Amino acid sequence: MIEIIEPREVPLGGPRAMTVRRTLPSRRRSLIGAWCFADHYGPDDVPETGGMDVPPHPHTGLATASWLFTGEVEHRDSGGVHALVRPGELNLMSAGAGIAHSEVSTPGTRVLHGVQLWLALPEAARHGERAFHHHVPAAIQVGGATLRVFLGSVSGTSSPVPTSTPLVGAEVVLAAGGSAVLDVDPAHEHGLLVDLGPMTLQDVELQRGELGYLAPGPAAIEVHNPGREPARALLLGGAPFGEQIVMWWNFVARSHEEIEAWRQEWQEHSARFGEVAGYEGPVQHLPAPALPHVRLRPRGTASSPS
Repeated sequence: MIEIIEPREVPLGGPRAMTVRRTLPSRRRSLIGAWCFADHYGPDDVPETGGMDVPPHPHTGLATASWLFTGEVEHRDSGGVHALVRPGELNLMSAGAGIAHSEVSTPGTRVLHGVQLWLALPEAARHGERAFHHHVPAAIQVGGATLRVFLGSVSGTSSPVPTSTPLVGAEVVLAAGGSAVLDVDPAHEHGLLVDLGPMTLQDVELQRGELGYLAPGPAAIEVHNPGREPARALLLGGAPFGEQIVMWWNFVARSHEEIEAWRQEWQEHSARFGEVAGYEGPVQHLPAPALPHVRLRPRGTASSPS
C-alpha cells in the first residue's frame, strides 16, 4: 500500500524569499529511513524572488544532502569547505556534533530548482567530526529510466559516498510513457518525491510535489510515467531508523534539554559551531528563534511532529 504525503508550502528566509514545498517531516510521517527533512523548491525566478540567501546558521546531529536540477548554489561552512552545488552533483555535509554554513545562489543563476534533504545521524555518529563529500554520479539506464544513484545502491549501481546508516538516494527520469523496475533492498522503506509528474509508484499515481511512501518488503519498485512529457523524481529510502529524535529548527537531538543547550551555545557563538568565512551578506550569524512554550516531544518513523 502506498501512503501519499502532500506537500505544505513554507517561506524560506524572509518575505521576498522563495517558497518551498515540504513533505518531511509531516504529521503522518517524520522519517523515511534516516531521511528526516525534504524541501522541494522551484523552478524559482531568481531575479523576481531574490533566490537563495541563507546566512550562516547551525546544525547538529544531521547531514545535509543538496541536489539541484537547475541553477547553482555557493556553500561555505565552518569546516573550511567552500564548494558549489550544481545540477546532478551531490554535496553531502555531515554536521556531527556541530557545524555552521551558508547557502547563496550564485549571481549567474536565473532559475533555481532543486531539493534540500536532511539525514538524521544515529547515536554512534552524531557526536562525531564534521565532514563533507562531493560526488557526481554517472547516469545509467535501467529499463525506461535514467538513474543517478547519489547515495546507497539501486539496481546494482552504488555510490561511493559513506553514510552512517543503510540508505539510498537516486534521481529517476522517465520519458513520456516510460517504465522501469528498480531493484531495491527489501529491508528498506522508500519514498518517491515527484519533481516533474505525474509518476506512478507501484500503480499509484503521484502528482508533482507529492511524496509516496512504501513500507519495507518489496525487492523491486515499479515506476511509470503516464504523461506526455518527461517525468522526474527522487527515490529516497533506507533501513527504518530505529531511534527517537527531537527535531527543532536546525537541530536533530534526543531530548528537549539538548535542543535548549545547543540553541544557547549558538546564540553565544560557541566553538561547537565555529565560524563561516567569506559570507558577504548583512547577517553573519542567523539568530535562533525562540523556543516554543511547550516541551519538544520525540518523534519516530510515523509519529507526529513536535
